Amino acid sequence: MRTPTEIPARMRAVQDPVIPIVGEWTRDNPGTISLGQGVVSWRPPAEVYDAVAAFREDPDSQKYKLVQGIPPLLESIEDKLSSDNGIHVNAQDRIVVTAGANMGFMNAVLAITDPGDEIILPAPYYFNHEMAVRIAGCIPRVVPNDAKHQLQPGLLADAINEKTRAIVTISPNNPSGTVHPQADLTWVNQICREQGIYHITDEAYEYFTYDGAQHFSPGSINDSKDHTISLFSLSKSYGFASWRIGYMVIPEHLMIAVKKIQDTNLICPPVISQYAAVAAMQAGPRSFATGLSSLEEVRSKSIAMLDELGERATCATAKGAFYFLLNVRSRQNPMALVRQLVEQYKVAVMPGTAFGLEHGCYIRLSYGALSPESVLKGIGRLVEGLQALTD
Repeated sequence: MRTPTEIPARMRAVQDPVIPIVGEWTRDNPGTISLGQGVVSWRPPAEVYDAVAAFREDPDSQKYKLVQGIPPLLESIEDKLSSDNGIHVNAQDRIVVTAGANMGFMNAVLAITDPGDEIILPAPYYFNHEMAVRIAGCIPRVVPNDAKHQLQPGLLADAINEKTRAIVTISPNNPSGTVHPQADLTWVNQICREQGIYHITDEAYEYFTYDGAQHFSPGSINDSKDHTISLFSLSKSYGFASWRIGYMVIPEHLMIAVKKIQDTNLICPPVISQYAAVAAMQAGPRSFATGLSSLEEVRSKSIAMLDELGERATCATAKGAFYFLLNVRSRQNPMALVRQLVEQYKVAVMPGTAFGLEHGCYIRLSYGALSPESVLKGIGRLVEGLQALTD
């Protein structure tokens, strides 16, 4: 008989969140520059704060609203999907507002699986995706990407079996910064249709592309609506991380299941944040254009600095998001290397093991969260540390 204090096997299988662990090391070493967390440095557009002030005057502001989101936000999202993503919502699919894209992913996994089912995760994966699959009592089937962190269609096809319920793609990618070509994403979507499984596509970094790379939404493919689950977020582009607003586009036949899940976990996304999101989306991408321009400049300077490492640490082409995934020439455990960098060089990054990279020594750095000056200072410390700590 299990004792009351014994942790269930399902939860023991879930990895510890790595960001809080590295965060503790950072707090224990004052002056450390964190290149760890995946957020942007800019604030939401000014219109958001006007909307919050107006929200106070609504006599019903304290009441629960619709599980799937307030109508003005649903309308704004529908317009955006049509204009920016080529996704035209109709009777075959529905929009659901969520408390961030992470909640959207959890909703999706719970809605389409039974315990013991499998979800295919190309590696490197986003660690919260792997954690969500395990929390749901399902099995993450990890399929490695190639050396440039691009999808390997043959390996993905070989991984599909009778327990497979979905293939997950993230483009632009966290943690690698890779942007997957339209042809590869189309192939994934088509094989999901042929095999009777779902394509879960995480597009939280849709606006973050560089050097001519183009973002593509698989939900825009003809005949994709019945098997495509598209996840989006305001956290990155609109500087909305703490407001917790994302949304998902799901097949109509999943709506009842998703509403059951969301009503149980949340009832409805924070209503004040939803009204803020309406204002943000009405301001549109022009509201963060300056931030994107500054980020692109930081990216270029960061690449030049990292090039000083030569063969000590290499990085596949990263044309999206705001991450670099470095392959470090070291025999060290990545987590041990991260701790050394914090304690000896006062710079924090994330270990590749958290993203499913079990072979080699990978570290992820983010250049989005801090001022340009702080980012470049942190990368200078990282370069100095890796030059000293690698072969």
